[in-house]
Amino acid sequence: MGSFARRHGERKSAQNEPGITRREALALAACGLVAGASGMARAASPQGQLIWGVHISLAPTWFDPAETSGIITPFMVMYALHDAMVKPMPGQPLAPSLAEAWSASEDGLSYEFVVRQGARFHNGDPVTADDVKFSF
Repeated sequence: MGSFARRHGERKSAQNEPGITRREALALAACGLVAGASGMARAASPQGQLIWGVHISLAPTWFDPAETSGIITPFMVMYALHDAMVKPMPGQPLAPSLAEAWSASEDGLSYEFVVRQGARFHNGDPVTADDVKFSF
């Protein structure tokens, strides 16, 4: 009976073996998740410092989009550090990011961007049109 009871999650006799069944363990885990969910609902918005761990050694060229090679790993770093004027997002081939609006000339050779108000660099300096020109 002991092996049948263990395979089917039935309660073991107190005389045979101490412990809880798998069903009881799952019920306790579910109670813990429900109790923890109420604390998560009250969580404040993120503030402070973000610490990011990566599984690779960083190469200095990975911080500059103009110098990076065409492999995928540097783009993981650049996506975390750099933001685009516009970028593809789910359901939108071009979604606003640093630019809140943009337009292109009829010949497609020049573009005009409206930089989003309040955009800042990592050090707190504001993003200006001159910064965008320098990057391009």
